[in-house]
Amino acid sequence: MRSLKLLSICFSILTLISCSDAGGGSASTGTVSLGLTDNSTEEFKAVYITVKNVEVHLGGNENSASNWLTVDLPIDPDTGLPKERLTVNLLELVNGVREDLGITTLETGHYTQIRLIIDDVPDDTINILSQDHPYANYAVDQSDPPNVHDLKISSGFQTGVKIVSGFDVNNNQTTELVLDFDACRSVVQAGNSGKWLLKPTIKIANLEDFSIINGTVTDNSHAGIEGALVSAQVFTGGATETKDDDELIIQAATITDSSGGYKLFVTPGTYNLVVCAEAKVPDFRRVTSTTGEELTADDFTLGNSATGTVSGLITISGADSEQYATLSFRQDVVCPDCDTYEKIEIKAINVVNGSSYSTGHPIGNYSLAASSSGYPTQNPPDFTITDGVDTSVNVTF
Repeated sequence: MRSLKLLSICFSILTLISCSDAGGGSASTGTVSLGLTDNSTEEFKAVYITVKNVEVHLGGNENSASNWLTVDLPIDPDTGLPKERLTVNLLELVNGVREDLGITTLETGHYTQIRLIIDDVPDDTINILSQDHPYANYAVDQSDPPNVHDLKISSGFQTGVKIVSGFDVNNNQTTELVLDFDACRSVVQAGNSGKWLLKPTIKIANLEDFSIINGTVTDNSHAGIEGALVSAQVFTGGATETKDDDELIIQAATITDSSGGYKLFVTPGTYNLVVCAEAKVPDFRRVTSTTGEELTADDFTLGNSATGTVSGLITISGADSEQYATLSFRQDVVCPDCDTYEKIEIKAINVVNGSSYSTGHPIGNYSLAASSSGYPTQNPPDFTITDGVDTSVNVTF
């Protein structure tokens, strides 16, 4: 079942709720509860993945099956047995909602990593289009009518998505693990290649404390905007505007609900809180959260904006057909509380090698940071998006 996580239940990328070991030896046991949530994206109507099970590693040789234990999926009420698979829409797992992945009893001790096993057959539930799932893993885009894209699992994840992060199971205590699946950076667009890829990206942190940032997003008529993307970003740049060593991290993201409300769970710190919505002027403000705090930010009101598109071809020299680039579209912003210039990310997409892309944005001036594993980051010349015009930006690694 899906459940809302409250302050007392540390919801975040990976939350460990446990107390110190009350004693006991190798025969003592504790409980591990697993859940899934999403660092969301407004790029799609839905992103479905099918989970077969989750495995935890005892240590030792990773290639030895005896060193892995399986956490079964939740019980199927029709059979009384663990479900064989679970097909989940990641974009429903926002604003504190999570999908239970199962619960099990393990011997106390330290476990070194987790492995999420992705299935290639969907379950028998219905998708947001009121249809049977056409694939086990797929994305539904924002076109009208929507297109469905089969997500092929990258060869590197055929044996499961390995999450290298240790956790402890303590005597008679519950360790709750929440895995944050980053839908935006896990879907690789195929462009003209006809092949879309699923390259799972799961963020992990061991958090003893957390903060909540919440608020609402409305339009000029004060009506709530549903589906706006709200993200907590950290930008590291120089004292003057330069692209050298710039780094922009999305720490958390969510989608607003039907009334425009949002809730972000973050590690305590200072962030650029960025809000973007289709055909709206993006907005941001600097916020600082502290341990255990629930911070209600000032509500955002987004004005209307004309839109244009940017498109181009991605070429990664010497790479195979599964190599992809992440395109981060950014704008410079004035930050009254900052001594340095800031950039905010308006949208990010993944594009597979040799493919073209096309994506819409509000009008304005943009920069692009294109990254691909094993290659230097590419920064094409800045460009301007104008009303109804397609701007060409090719990227070659």
